[in-house]
Amino acid sequence: MSELLSRLPDFPWDKLEPYKATAAGHPDGVVDLSVGTPVDPVPDLVRKALAAAADSPGYPTVWGTPELRDAITGWAGRRLGARDLTHRNVLPVVGSKELVAWLPIQLGLGPGDTVAFPRLAYPTYEVGARLARADFVAYDDPTAELDPGALKLLWLNSPSNPTGRVLPKEELRRIVAWAREHGVLVVSDECYLELGWEADPVSVLHPDVCGGSYDGLVAVHSLSKRSNLAGYRAAFLLGDSEVLMPMLQLRKHGGMMTSMPTQAAAVAALGDDAHVAEQRERYAARRELLRGALERHGFRIEHSEASLYLWATRDESCWDTVAYLASLGILVAPGDFYGPAGARHVRVAFTATDERVAAAVARLG
Repeated sequence: MSELLSRLPDFPWDKLEPYKATAAGHPDGVVDLSVGTPVDPVPDLVRKALAAAADSPGYPTVWGTPELRDAITGWAGRRLGARDLTHRNVLPVVGSKELVAWLPIQLGLGPGDTVAFPRLAYPTYEVGARLARADFVAYDDPTAELDPGALKLLWLNSPSNPTGRVLPKEELRRIVAWAREHGVLVVSDECYLELGWEADPVSVLHPDVCGGSYDGLVAVHSLSKRSNLAGYRAAFLLGDSEVLMPMLQLRKHGGMMTSMPTQAAAVAALGDDAHVAEQRERYAARRELLRGALERHGFRIEHSEASLYLWATRDESCWDTVAYLASLGILVAPGDFYGPAGARHVRVAFTATDERVAAAVARLG
């Protein structure tokens, strides 16, 4: 175990503990905007579906029920514009973080193979490469910077965590064409796709991007953000059946299965758009309040056209900004958690309650 752990970086969130303690000392308590965890209620129709499926004494299947696969393909056709998806183009997973961390191993990658991810990125992309003993590289423009020779897995992330940047349809199409030309698997993390504010995010599975073919493409989606289901661990993959069906067999051996009540809850969540629109309104209001307060306080907001975060800077070390905001009782994430390129930014989540967001706005003046 020590050898395995030695491949991994220190867990970044542990470094935030002293600042969390400072923020918690505020007379009115901490406003925690560091982690993008949902705080609003689970939609009632989802809870009812979960409860109705509670009497599930048998083992669930790794592939999920036919009803779940139907719900996923139906949602993807309606929301992503993905055409002609079958059950072979679908694979449920136990939350998207599990998938990201273990995907390189499940794909059979190892020493001599390269995994690439954006310069500013969710740290678990790198963790997955390290666990597989694969090489890894960060990029700004994969088609201009990467050597496709040993490249086996190219991560995309649009909308981005942490920056909220959205890749335009034309850029996605160019990257997909380049990856296919060189036989590189593209895995697109699209977990924030339904949370666009100043841009309309597009999936790699949209026909204008993929040309109607899913060859060499996998999209990652989650119900955590759009349906307040982070505690349910409900996510899924869509795309190339030649990738997903072998993964299904591997995951059967590993017992990587989503519980039956969670599958039933996911069917209900995917079949209803009204609760997603309602939640978007909550986030839009919080985003507007926090953005205005930060800008009035001297921050500059960059990108942030989608997702659940504001990518903010005062043109100083991110840790100086973290310390300053902690002195106001506000906890945010330092930008260098997401790569050295984030050293002068902080990520501000707008997933706190209305009351806590109002408190942060008041403290910022």
